[in-house]
Amino acid sequence: MSTTTITYIGGPTAVLEYAGLRFVTDPTFDPPGDYPEPGETSLVKTAGPGIARADLGRVDVVLLSHHLHKDNLDYEGLELIATGIPTLSTRDAASDLFGGSVIGLDSWETHSFGDVTVTAVPALHGPPGSERLLGVVTGFMLEAPDEPTVYISGDNASIPLVEQIASRFPEVEIAVIFAGAARVPELPGALTLTSTDAARAAAILAADHVVGLHTEDWAHFSESRAELEAAFADSPLLVDPVLVSTPRGVPVTISD
Repeated sequence: MSTTTITYIGGPTAVLEYAGLRFVTDPTFDPPGDYPEPGETSLVKTAGPGIARADLGRVDVVLLSHHLHKDNLDYEGLELIATGIPTLSTRDAASDLFGGSVIGLDSWETHSFGDVTVTAVPALHGPPGSERLLGVVTGFMLEAPDEPTVYISGDNASIPLVEQIASRFPEVEIAVIFAGAARVPELPGALTLTSTDAARAAAILAADHVVGLHTEDWAHFSESRAELEAAFADSPLLVDPVLVSTPRGVPVTISD
């Protein structure tokens, strides 16, 4: 029996142990604080990580959905990448983050780490047209022999893109979905999936297990973990409960 282990760190950050490798999603390890940006809404972090960066242990790969916002890559996260850990992200991130360890991928391009193939999949950070202000983002699909297929959404807010991804990957066993309905005054609509749309995405993917991230620790996340759990419990599209309980800082094993 194959097993995949996930440890929720906080916000969009988790450690995914998969096919013998340890992946970290969108690394955010700073303590609580404010991140002012000229001409933009200041992002406010309200809680620190469940595990400090210094206590992470081995990290083999960072999966970075994008690099422009501190709620996806904060200062401690930058320091993690700066140690030279191979990092998959967008081509813009590879251009902007110097050091040579960041590999930029366009949608549907792949990169392999041993037996693990990672495919970059499309994501849209907000309503159509938001790329101009928020930049390009990416999600990821992980595949390996005798292992479950794992989808990591990144900061995606588009159900049509989830449908497109599902058409290319009809067997997604584990979906790591960023929710929280992030909002800022500069743009209308949610910048990440609402709780209801996260449940809808899980149904489209027909995922056996769903890990919900990006619902806590930042003031601009407008929907909480409790609202995500309620949406999954109430969804008419989901036959069985699929949302995995992920206590902060505690490894959770997902059996295939």
